[in-house]
Amino acid sequence: MTKMAVYTLEELASRIGATLKGDPQTPVTGLATLQEAGPGQLSFLANNQYRKYLADCRAAAVLLKEEDQALFAGAALVVPDPYVAFAAISELFESRPVAAAGVHPTAVIAEDAQVDPSASIGPCVVIEQGVVIGPDVVIGAQSFIGARSQLGEGGRLAPRVTLYHDVIIGKRVVIQSGAVIGGEGFGFANDQGRWKKVAQLGGVRIGDDVEIGANTTVDRGALSDTLIGDGVKLDNQIMIAHNVQIGEHTAMAGCAGISGSTKIGRHCMIAGGVGMVGHIEVCDNVFVTGMTMVTRSITEPGVYSSGTAMQPAAEWRKSAARMRHLDDMFRRLQQVEKGLAAVTSGDDTASDA
Repeated sequence: MTKMAVYTLEELASRIGATLKGDPQTPVTGLATLQEAGPGQLSFLANNQYRKYLADCRAAAVLLKEEDQALFAGAALVVPDPYVAFAAISELFESRPVAAAGVHPTAVIAEDAQVDPSASIGPCVVIEQGVVIGPDVVIGAQSFIGARSQLGEGGRLAPRVTLYHDVIIGKRVVIQSGAVIGGEGFGFANDQGRWKKVAQLGGVRIGDDVEIGANTTVDRGALSDTLIGDGVKLDNQIMIAHNVQIGEHTAMAGCAGISGSTKIGRHCMIAGGVGMVGHIEVCDNVFVTGMTMVTRSITEPGVYSSGTAMQPAAEWRKSAARMRHLDDMFRRLQQVEKGLAAVTSGDDTASDA
């Protein structure tokens, strides 16, 4: 059984550099939302729309900004960014079991594979020839590591992760269950109506401190490698096609789909359900909102959207019906504008005369 973590407010304040308001010896045994927190739990206010819950919050203390102190009568840890502080503290209460170093007897490991003695290799793992597993790597049950792949120090693969051959992964990378890294890209040439497969000769290279969510796929490159930069965070069920490049510290939400050879810059945020066509470039510091379809390159930082916002179904049906007539309306408007231009030109002529 995992021992319950207990920290005083003084210890937590010291760890995150917070200003403490309240009894420094108050114990904290866990984290919870403002609505659900009780005695002994720490909560946080990171979104202004949740301020209404502060007055009735029963938490032992709340992480909040200086301007929100007056809204909560209890103890508080005052910080510039409560959500960042919450992220740091959340690690202290992580209850994930610690994997023991060693190789499970059911694992199948090639003779020439290099597995660091500090690594943990779970049940029924398969590691092929030429693989290099670094220090403190954890590989969950039934995972597959293809030939010549490499996992850097401190990496963690959840159960049932698949790495094809020639996948190079940096340090402290986390990959969740069901993810497939290095599968063949969708490459076919049309030969007189029949599809001929294009061999995918590249690999995948993933930087340090990357996280890849459950059932996300990152295809290998056709010629050069698919590249995922340091600090990239990919949510569940994302599709990254062959030869895509994603810059450092870009984050992408679930169900996004990035077509082949697209290049995304650094510090971008790609919201859920976004689609990008292939062979385009997105510059640094771009935020693409949910369900946007990106059909051309983005060369200026900023926020980009497409599609229509939600509305009552009856109103949406009317709008959809009108959209079918937009082309006809545009042509009629052009005719009206031409007519007005002719009239205006005629009036000017008459005036001059």
